[in-house]
Amino acid sequence: MKRSRRYRDCATLVPPESSFGVDEAIEKLKSGATAKFDETAELTLNLGIRPSQVVVRGTCNLPHGTGKTVRVLAFAKGESVAEAEQAGADYVGGEDLAKQIQDGWFDFDKVVATPDMMPVVGKLGKLLGPRGLMPSPKSGTVTKDIGHVIGELKQGMVEFRTDRYGVIHTIFGKASFEPGALKENLLAVLRSVAERKPEEGLKGRYIKKASIASTMGPGIVLDPAEVQSVVDAAG
Repeated sequence: MKRSRRYRDCATLVPPESSFGVDEAIEKLKSGATAKFDETAELTLNLGIRPSQVVVRGTCNLPHGTGKTVRVLAFAKGESVAEAEQAGADYVGGEDLAKQIQDGWFDFDKVVATPDMMPVVGKLGKLLGPRGLMPSPKSGTVTKDIGHVIGELKQGMVEFRTDRYGVIHTIFGKASFEPGALKENLLAVLRSVAERKPEEGLKGRYIKKASIASTMGPGIVLDPAEVQSVVDAAG
């Protein structure tokens, strides 16, 4: 793949086969975020699990938010409709919203639902699932306390889940954030993943590799010892 000159210039900040402490890694991420837009800070975790046996998933409330406006769609009825609206949901409904989605409408970032709406939402699995939008009790997005969850999503809650290779891809802010804010967000995600370490289905070290990057920048590998200390503290 032919890389742009801007990318090649940024890549010189990260020598091959090198790893960095969190503070230095964040400094390099910010230095490499030279695009004309505010790049997203991304985290990739390669877990030492057997993906066919174990799925690691959960949510994390970022102390400093994601830096982006989150459009929340809520499937609700009865008293939950008012609760969702008061919490700031951008769209609230039931069959009407399901029909719009079936017709190709996806102008939202997160979907939440009350348990009694799952017969409606379940029919949308093939549309929402591949986009990572399907609500689930395990991620906390199927809940009776819908107002609370919507509030957390609006404030900066991120979801994470291993893919079929045992890898997690998630975000922890914007490159424009102050270094301290990025660090606190990053450590919050690492702790959340560490707290969900499975008891079975492991193959050696739990977090085998952790790297961060801005949207357009090169990957920056975090010091394995520093990452392991976060895992140990959470255990």
